[in-house]
Amino acid sequence: MTAPTTTALRKGGRWIEQWDPEDETFWRETGERTARRNLIFSVLSEHIGFSIWTLWSVMVLFMGPQYGIDPAGKFFLIATATLVGAVVRVPYTFAVARFGGRNWTVFSALMLLVPTVAALFVMKPGTSYTTFMVVAALTGVGGGNFASSMTNINSFFPLRKKGWALGLNAGGGNIGVPVVQLVGLLVIGTAGATHPRIVLAAYIPLIVVAATCALLWMDNLAPVRNDTGAAKEAVRDGHTWIMSFLYIGTFGSFIGYSFAFGLVLQTQFGRTPLQAASLTFIGPLLGSLIRPVGGSLADRFGGARITLWNFAAMAGATAVVVYASVEKSLAVFLIGFIALFVLTGLGNGSTYKMIPGIFQAKALAKGMEGEAAAAYGRRLSGASMGLIGAVGALGGLGINLVFRQAFLTSGTGTAAFVTFLAFYGVCFALTWAVYLRRPAAAPARTEITEAKPQLSYAEV
Repeated sequence: MTAPTTTALRKGGRWIEQWDPEDETFWRETGERTARRNLIFSVLSEHIGFSIWTLWSVMVLFMGPQYGIDPAGKFFLIATATLVGAVVRVPYTFAVARFGGRNWTVFSALMLLVPTVAALFVMKPGTSYTTFMVVAALTGVGGGNFASSMTNINSFFPLRKKGWALGLNAGGGNIGVPVVQLVGLLVIGTAGATHPRIVLAAYIPLIVVAATCALLWMDNLAPVRNDTGAAKEAVRDGHTWIMSFLYIGTFGSFIGYSFAFGLVLQTQFGRTPLQAASLTFIGPLLGSLIRPVGGSLADRFGGARITLWNFAAMAGATAVVVYASVEKSLAVFLIGFIALFVLTGLGNGSTYKMIPGIFQAKALAKGMEGEAAAAYGRRLSGASMGLIGAVGALGGLGINLVFRQAFLTSGTGTAAFVTFLAFYGVCFALTWAVYLRRPAAAPARTEITEAKPQLSYAEV
């Protein structure tokens, strides 16, 4: 196997013409080193992308009475950012094959300057609400970085290494949420709640560094091509939409709560900006760190089983939050809400683990065997992940809109938490009915693993 061939100026960037990570000799001699280098700088760019996407979860903490925006208006601002971030995930997924992973990482990183610089100019009392909405919408481009980054890194690693690489890539990106909230805490704690521009100014050079690193040390893979046939088949497959619904419950909850946590603390429990900021980052941090554990548990016990009981636990944690909201107990509220964050992280890992197994099981049901079944599973799961990620992120929009309506009508988030409790119950029932319920005459369930080719939908 020859080393990867690079053409320096092909299509305006550094392109590797030959790439075969499944060849163990190639992987050992040249592939692994190249893949790890690209992973490092992909994580850096995605990490900052998540920070910019969730920027308004911090900016609203700086928006005191002088801004003239009520809690419902603030929830709508962060919902706007969530919506745009979810929608742009779809084109970002296909951009890697069209423009190259390195080239798109550079471009998408530089795009983060637009909302950051815009916020730097408008973040002051007297700015119109419409202007704030436009700038909040611009931060949604950071949400697209996850889709393109995951698509790119998926192409670099062999099947036996994808779980580790994608878990690290996703977790490193998700940690961008608590990091920007910690930066906000630092600014509020040192300079006060009237200096939001310090947060924005701190991220501008970091964005430039991420883009420069991608330009200098990342690569494009010429063999990567968009598979429109697989994308169309994934859209028509019911499992894509079922998993999208379940991912709304896990990742949608994670990103929605990440946006809303600090604002809920301020609005419902009367916390000051400093007090809210000192607590806001804890949940997203734990939820990000625990994500790989969810994947590991799914490897061991089955993704559907972990997802099922994770939704049951999320419903239990939400019941605790409902009780705390009614009793106005901040201590109990924090326990329940932080537990929810941890469980969303676990669920993120287990639901994503389910996707390849579902499509490989479908291939076996079609009569495919061996490598043909595995290739079909990889092809369809890769095509569906971008759509699942985009739809799942819309759950964050739903959460923020439900919070907005609850505070608008009753001044508390109790009604919103009751709604979330019911939704997790539906997710539990759907997971059981589709992936774990055993028909009366069905044979014993089998685990979906590479070692057992007789895969079924019963356990993924």
